[in-house]
Amino acid sequence: MADTQTVETEPEKKQRSVRVVLLALMITMMLAMLDNMIVGTAMPTIVGELGGLEHLSWVVTAYTLATAAATPLWGKLGDMYGRKGVFMTSIVLFLIGSALSGMAQDMGQLIGFRAVQGLGAGGLMVGVMAIIGDLIPPRERGKYQGMMAGVMALAMIGGPLVGGTITDNWGWRWSFYINLPLGVVALGLISVVLHLPAKRAQARIDYLGAALLTVGITSIVLVTTWGGTEYAWTSARIMELIGIGVAALVGFVFWQTKAAEPVVPLHIFRSRNFTLMSIIGFITGFVMFGATLFLPLYQQSVQGASATNSGLLLLPMLGAMLVTSMVAGRVTTNSGRYYVFPVLGSVLMIVGLYLLSTMDTGTSRFTSGVFMAVVGLGMGCLMQITMLVAQNSVEMKDMGVASSSTTLFRTLGSSFGVAIMGALFNHRVQDTMAERGGELGSKVTEQSAQLDAKSLEKLPDAVREAYQYAVSAGTHSAFLLGSIVAVVALVAAVFVKEVPLKGAGPQKSADDAAPSPLVEV
Repeated sequence: MADTQTVETEPEKKQRSVRVVLLALMITMMLAMLDNMIVGTAMPTIVGELGGLEHLSWVVTAYTLATAAATPLWGKLGDMYGRKGVFMTSIVLFLIGSALSGMAQDMGQLIGFRAVQGLGAGGLMVGVMAIIGDLIPPRERGKYQGMMAGVMALAMIGGPLVGGTITDNWGWRWSFYINLPLGVVALGLISVVLHLPAKRAQARIDYLGAALLTVGITSIVLVTTWGGTEYAWTSARIMELIGIGVAALVGFVFWQTKAAEPVVPLHIFRSRNFTLMSIIGFITGFVMFGATLFLPLYQQSVQGASATNSGLLLLPMLGAMLVTSMVAGRVTTNSGRYYVFPVLGSVLMIVGLYLLSTMDTGTSRFTSGVFMAVVGLGMGCLMQITMLVAQNSVEMKDMGVASSSTTLFRTLGSSFGVAIMGALFNHRVQDTMAERGGELGSKVTEQSAQLDAKSLEKLPDAVREAYQYAVSAGTHSAFLLGSIVAVVALVAAVFVKEVPLKGAGPQKSADDAAPSPLVEV
């Protein structure tokens, strides 16, 4: 009788344990996504206290650069030395960077400490995705997509609100310190409950490959960050960075064919599905971060919405993304079929972006909300499915590099999206202001094409109307470009081959499913 009871309760124990670990992983994922949004809200206050306005952009750039450069390295280290220890190390490094950033006494220190924080952040998302890949078979992973999409939506909506509240009531330093209690909780749960097989690789770390990849990624991110803002796109500095980046990446690809333990094993790209998912992930990042940048700007400048609630303005898009992601996950888990979601998601994304490009000064908030919801439906079909199919396309030993490569492509896509759509937006706004606002209009947007609410209030009525028209023209160009770029995702999605997902299917019972590392209690 006792034995029977043990058999009956064991699956429940494992399920409960997995949920505890997932809670810790979701907290960590929240840390990674919230940080930039909270800090972005606090930046005016930080500059007011520390000074160094001319170095303001580096507070974000240093973090972004370090995150992008470290992402593939964390994935490879997890594959070589074991996921748990490497993941916990990245959390500790992130928390050290957060504590140091909160104690910064000048802008130089803050930039340096943000780079430390970014190095740790590079391992957070990769660790979450790779550990989920280890714990849960792809066939069952769809159940948890709603949780991941929910965390993402919560971070995007709540980030600016939390950042503003913390800065106003506790001071800007707490926008960094807030990471510490959350991180400690995540560390405690992971250390106690998560037990994965220990690994010890005999091969040495590919230092040359890591260096070449870091130089290449850094050059690309700097080009997309500085191009058209700090330096003209045709300037010598930008051309030098492009040359360095291309040379480093070509050298990296060549070296990966020779290295004993390559940072990014090129054989994973032999899988057609993995390569296609990398392309779709890049395009999704391109579109998503461009949309989250320009939609609040349009609604504040043209529709007169409050900047305080900027996160809530994205609710139609993020809510639709959350619902679709949950539905897609459930359908994938129950049926094992997923081909329809990349195709449908790409089509909805193209249609939604085109609809957003039709917005003008007379578009109502309800109409723009409907258009945003269409984009959100598309992204909900793509966000988690891309990672799921990418992980399903590689062997378990390459789970880390598959997760990190997919995350890296999405990160690079967001950098390109913000840079290219931003350059197009700024150019269109300045041209339209010169045409409609005359000499005063040109002076207004000479320093920046993005004006805050206070600057808008000070403008004469005619110039303000010209600026509102210019912003709607700028968003038209940016979203039209996004819809054209999204066609690439649709082409890639059409060629996806529906390979059966690994793990439990309807033909197997839970006991017959392929074994995977499980959590111990």
